[in-house]
Amino acid sequence: MKTLSENAAFGGTQGVYSHQSAVCDCEMTFAVYLPPQAKYGKVPVLWYLSGLTCTHENAMTKAGAQAWAADEGIALIFPDTSPRGEGVANDEAYDLGQGAGFYVNATESPWAPHFRMWDYIVQELPDLVFEQFPLDRARQGITGHSMGGHGALTIAMTHPETYRSVSAISPIANPAKSDWGRKQFTAYLGPDESTWQAHDATVLMAEKGYPGPILIDQGARDQFLDLLKPETLLAAAALRRQPVDFRMIDGYDHSYFYVASVMEDHVRFHSARLGEVV
Repeated sequence: MKTLSENAAFGGTQGVYSHQSAVCDCEMTFAVYLPPQAKYGKVPVLWYLSGLTCTHENAMTKAGAQAWAADEGIALIFPDTSPRGEGVANDEAYDLGQGAGFYVNATESPWAPHFRMWDYIVQELPDLVFEQFPLDRARQGITGHSMGGHGALTIAMTHPETYRSVSAISPIANPAKSDWGRKQFTAYLGPDESTWQAHDATVLMAEKGYPGPILIDQGARDQFLDLLKPETLLAAAALRRQPVDFRMIDGYDHSYFYVASVMEDHVRFHSARLGEVV
């Protein structure tokens, strides 16, 4: 692991690091915020998965999460959204290829050799950060925005034993039925739609749900509402009586101005869940 930068922030440290990923077969960059409480022992962890076109840097610099994380004594991890670099497949479209990993393990050419973001987020990067930093592996939460909200929901519902809390901001809620999903799933996973179902939050909600409350925020003025399809996820949650705090907030769009406006609530939601005795 290489240290690319470390800066003091709210009494803690915001660092950016890189490492050679065996899973993605390329160098990957990620960011970790350690709150001041990490100087004295292991702290709980909140994973933040970013959306289309983003890197580790977007939420790190725009979401304002560090102030609330320092207050709550919780670490933040900001992974990248895809493999990158020479030899890594890409596409001219903004919503496919580098910057658009969709948090799946690709099985199709030319994506399969590098685009294994599910395994990277669920296994490889956690193994690295829990070895290198004073983090409590038994207390992990996960959140994300847009494509990252999709990733957070699908990962948490698949691995509820690992993630004690989950939330999402403007998530792609039903990608198997949306142009933000069908295109990418066809490219990464192939045309057999049965292979897509494990990566659709609405399908997983209907089949599995999550053993705890879920916080979901959505801007009512979001220009991508028809692609996000929050109504399908809510319908599935209602059918299984899943506790969901869904907030459709008037006036807000899909931007990081919206993310920053609700970030305090998400950090505090996760902190409360991660602090509970189990």
